[in-house]
Amino acid sequence: MWQKKRQQYKGKSYEYSFINQLKKKKMIDDDFEVIMSTLTLEEIIAIKLELSSRYINDRLYNFPIWSSLNNIIKEAALKYALSASRSYADAASFLGITLSDFKANIKKYQIELDK
Repeated sequence: MWQKKRQQYKGKSYEYSFINQLKKKKMIDDDFEVIMSTLTLEEIIAIKLELSSRYINDRLYNFPIWSSLNNIIKEAALKYALSASRSYADAASFLGITLSDFKANIKKYQIELDK
């Protein structure tokens, strides 16, 4: 039976992909993705911290790493939710927060949707 095709809804974050943004900026490539997929999140964070401290002679003193983790994790989750959903409402639902809280966090963490 013939069915009318539904017009696909395209919200604000429909074409947003953090990976695609980094590829456009030539910051990552397919080989990097393969390597990253073999590492755990904990290993990636440890590597990033080690690399960051390397440039300042292994001294991250007075940088509040422990208290900053909540913000770092929340920002990463927001970016992923935008990448995995079609709209702000879908992303907010995915994270289990209200749409107004989601929009406030987008503003707080200054996340921009480059298209």
